[in-house]
Amino acid sequence: MTQPIVVTGTDTEIGKTVFSAGLTLALKATYWKPIQSGIEEQTDSQIIASLTGCPTLPEAHLLQLPASPHLSAEAEGAHIGLDDLTIPAIDGPLVIEGAGGVMVPLNREELFLDAFAQWRAPVILCARTQLGTINHTLMSLLALRQARCAIVGVAFIGDAVPEVEQTICDFAHVAHLGRLPRLKTLNADTLTDAFEAIDMKTITGALTQ
Repeated sequence: MTQPIVVTGTDTEIGKTVFSAGLTLALKATYWKPIQSGIEEQTDSQIIASLTGCPTLPEAHLLQLPASPHLSAEAEGAHIGLDDLTIPAIDGPLVIEGAGGVMVPLNREELFLDAFAQWRAPVILCARTQLGTINHTLMSLLALRQARCAIVGVAFIGDAVPEVEQTICDFAHVAHLGRLPRLKTLNADTLTDAFEAIDMKTITGALTQ
C-alpha cells in the first residue's frame, strides 16, 4: 500500500515547491497543498499542474495575505483547524506540501507540526544549503522527531556544500536524500534531469512500509 508523503521545509521560499514538483513527477503522483497562504500570479497548485501535468487537489484554505497561515486566516475572518486538514482518500501516491516551515502556526494553539503528527505520513525535510542551514535544519528535525513523525531524510536545495550537508545528516542520524540545484530554466525536462540526483529508492521504500 502506498502512503501519502509530506514535503516540508526549514523556512519559506527555499524551493520546496520545486522539489515537490519533481517528486510528484517522479512518483506520478497527485499533489495537494492544504493551505495556500498568499496568492500572487499563481498558486503553488497551479505551478505544479503547469509544470508537471499531474493532477492536483483543491486547497482546504486559499488565503490572500502572504503571511503565516494563522494571520492570513484571521485577516479574512477564517479559522484553520486540524479537522480541516484530513488527508483526502485517493488512488495512488499523494504528495502533500506544507506551508512555510515545520513550526508555522495554523491558529493560536496549533502548528503545522501538529498536522504532520496527526497524519502519520512519512516526511521529507527540504533545507537550503546557505549559511545558517545547520541550525535551522537540526532544529526542524528535532521538532519532527519529538512529534514522532517518520522522517524519510533531508533533501538539500541550492549549491553543493558537502561538508555542511554531511554534518547535518551525521548529527541528526538521517538519510541524505540528495541535492536539487537552483535551475536557471525550469520545466518538466530540466526538473526530471535534476531529480536524478535524488535518492528515490529511499523515498519509495518509505512509502511502502
